[in-house]
Amino acid sequence: MKRLGVLLLVLALAGCSGDGPPAVAVQPVARATVAETVDAPGTVAARAVASVTAPTDAVVAEVLVQDRAQVEQGAVLVRLASPAAQERLRTAVASRDQAAGAAVQVPRSDLEPVQDALDAAAEQAFTAGRAAAAQLLDPVARDRAEKEVAQSERQYDTASNAARATLRQLGDGAESLERALAAVAGSQELQAQAAVDLARATVDRLTVIAPIAGVVSLGAGRGSEQPVAGDLGGLLDQLPAAVQGQASAALGGGSSGGAAAETAGLAPGQAVRSGAALLTVTDLGGLTVVAEVDETDVLLVAPGTPAEVEVDAVPGASYAATVTSVDLAPTTSSRGGVSYAVRLRLDAGLTADDEPAPPPRPGMSAVVDLRVRTSQDVLAVPAAAVVRGAARDAVFVVE
Repeated sequence: MKRLGVLLLVLALAGCSGDGPPAVAVQPVARATVAETVDAPGTVAARAVASVTAPTDAVVAEVLVQDRAQVEQGAVLVRLASPAAQERLRTAVASRDQAAGAAVQVPRSDLEPVQDALDAAAEQAFTAGRAAAAQLLDPVARDRAEKEVAQSERQYDTASNAARATLRQLGDGAESLERALAAVAGSQELQAQAAVDLARATVDRLTVIAPIAGVVSLGAGRGSEQPVAGDLGGLLDQLPAAVQGQASAALGGGSSGGAAAETAGLAPGQAVRSGAALLTVTDLGGLTVVAEVDETDVLLVAPGTPAEVEVDAVPGASYAATVTSVDLAPTTSSRGGVSYAVRLRLDAGLTADDEPAPPPRPGMSAVVDLRVRTSQDVLAVPAAAVVRGAARDAVFVVE
């Protein structure tokens, strides 16, 4: 029969004087659910952040939204004006149309009828020669004349066949040349179309739309993670070297100074440089937490692992959270060493008085307690009752 003992817990050994016995407390051993936790520092983040940059040098024509306003995805936020970008598009379209209409044909003459006429005249001459040879009375002379006519006919046939072969080669060569020139023209047309696409993409982005739903921050935003406009370098690299300069100009890449300094706001009439931050949209519909879990503990964490989050800005409050993903690649921990980013969905929280806790803001520091393992209905003792020895851990039991 299993006997449950009574624990002796040392409460304040350090505070006791040597004159009396140490103060202790006892507590019955009981069965309980025990959770193993992993603590990790974390940072509160928005569900999504997207920034939009100017596609080319332009002037702000209209600002259609207030700063800090809630917008839907696809809503028109700002209109930019850039006559230079419009002109580059017209020029690119004209070049494309010119390349599309450039049909290449190799001039050539059909000499087959001429050869046919020559063959017919030769046949008549050989027929007349054979008739004349037949009129000779001297058999020796007649035989010699007929052989000469036959030899001349064979020589002509050889020359005629060679001439016809040459004509066929000339025709085939002309067709091959036409095909090669057509391929060059087609390549030029494709390059011209690529330049049109790049120029049109720049003009289209003069109308700035919300890439995601969320709260707008006009001007230079902080913490943007997903730039969605003004970056066509990948498309530019796909063009042949001969037309990259023209395409770069169509994108406004020739402007001096690169991206302008970030501005604090956005107003009509304001000049913006290519690549300058226009606005940031932050989706606050669902907050997340990114925790730095040490390499010694990360194998215990998996999607679905529950956690509790404490935010430095809200003392005493606790927020429920659930692991959504664990990064495969390591990062350098802020505490030194190797860690892995663990991302969690942050749910509602409660204060120490069981009142609803205020939602934290992106960027706030937090501490994440990940419940990596749970054991149910096991013998449990307070952690303070465990005495760690050289060989094993032990507890004091009242007999």
